[in-house]
Amino acid sequence: MVAQVTLADIDVVRVSLATVTDLYRQSVVPALQRQPGYRGAYGLATPEGKAMVVTFWETEQDAQAHVASGVYDEQVEKFVTFYRAAPGRETYEVMIADIPALLTR
Repeated sequence: MVAQVTLADIDVVRVSLATVTDLYRQSVVPALQRQPGYRGAYGLATPEGKAMVVTFWETEQDAQAHVASGVYDEQVEKFVTFYRAAPGRETYEVMIADIPALLTR
């Protein structure tokens, strides 16, 4: 399994983290779920707008195919007016997974 990590800096003066989170849940998650090899995601943010999204993929080929298909760029484009700077992306091999129990909202 691999993780694709996207780091972003959200301009919280112009948009709330709740708005960004809602858009991600309503638009990006369904698009990800249609991608071959997609296994889930975590989104993390600070109150200042530093954000990290970690998507999990069965193989590195699945993660790269997601990017090559244009779906990644299409989803990032939905947030372009919310960024203070262009987001960055890296891919990692998952070495440890200890999944926490989360409270749902």
